[in-house]
Amino acid sequence: MVPAPRRHSARVRHPMVVFGNAIFTLLVLISLAAGAALYVGKQRFDAPGPLAEDKIVNIPQGYGVSDISDLLKREGVIDQPYVFIGGVAVLKARGLTLKHGEYKFAKQASLSDVVETLSEGKVVQHSFTVAEGLTSEQIVQRLLETEALSGQIKEIPREGTLLPETYKFTRGMSREQILQRMQQSQKRVLQEVWARRSPDLPAQIQTPEQLVTLASIVEKETGRDDERTRVAAVFVNRLKAKMKLQSDPTIIYGLIGGKGVLGRPIMKSEIEQHTPYNTYTIEGLPPGPIANPGRASLEATANPARTKELFFVADGTGGHTFSDSYAEHQKAVAKLRAIERGNGAAPAAPAAAPEAPVAAPAPEPKPKANLRR
Repeated sequence: MVPAPRRHSARVRHPMVVFGNAIFTLLVLISLAAGAALYVGKQRFDAPGPLAEDKIVNIPQGYGVSDISDLLKREGVIDQPYVFIGGVAVLKARGLTLKHGEYKFAKQASLSDVVETLSEGKVVQHSFTVAEGLTSEQIVQRLLETEALSGQIKEIPREGTLLPETYKFTRGMSREQILQRMQQSQKRVLQEVWARRSPDLPAQIQTPEQLVTLASIVEKETGRDDERTRVAAVFVNRLKAKMKLQSDPTIIYGLIGGKGVLGRPIMKSEIEQHTPYNTYTIEGLPPGPIANPGRASLEATANPARTKELFFVADGTGGHTFSDSYAEHQKAVAKLRAIERGNGAAPAAPAAAPEAPVAAPAPEPKPKANLRR
């Protein structure tokens, strides 16, 4: 005998129970689907991206998540914008925010890497390098030519108030901000150097500004580290002996000012031409710096070598020959002329004479004391 079918209780067949079971089943299915989606999304979020090589992208200020996603897709940084937007939305709940700026994304950067870079503000650092011995006008011109900077420059800073070195900045920083940093750095370094200056500097160097003036001449006369203190000593010794400095760069500055480059040899008439900066015609220091000296030249001028040397001339190899007496100097000049003739180079035009040692007038015409090469 076949048993009668089991009858469900009235409670099980109740519509509310059926509806509840359906809702529960639906929630389970949704949870499983959400979990699967999160798992797949996480896999895609951490997977290597499409970039074939490192790339720099600028995210403008005011861009939202959707704008950033579109931009990154156009630049080839990402290829799954919806996963990017979803990942940002999830992380935004934890306080994450995307920052504008210029960013460098690494080759095959994952969406996770991209979001981390944007949220931590790892913007690209640019460098602006100022070479020692440039004039303020030349530095300003280079700032104006630097495309990553913004804004105009109100006025050219005073000569000698900018410190040559490398300055880091982010795209969009103003040119005035860079100038202010250069001026602040110069003040700091000059204060440090002045505090450690030699106690027997000549009477013509009694202020930090006068030190900068002489250091600017030293800077323009040599770029060799092993010569700076000796070149400074020559000028210091000449100041103490009340001899004219007779530095060629001061002639050039007197002729063209902050433009810095004459572009041709100095003529004899220009050596004899009086300007406030021409140390062949004026006594002592010029009225101000002729360039922006670097720290090494400031330190060399504040603590020159202890020598009796009064002259130097190019030695034909990129350095200089230093001499205590005018007679020794003449021999060094003759040696340089012989080297020039042997190399087939045209000798420098004869110039007004450097002063011989005090009370020992030299014959005319005389070669320059510190001939530039």
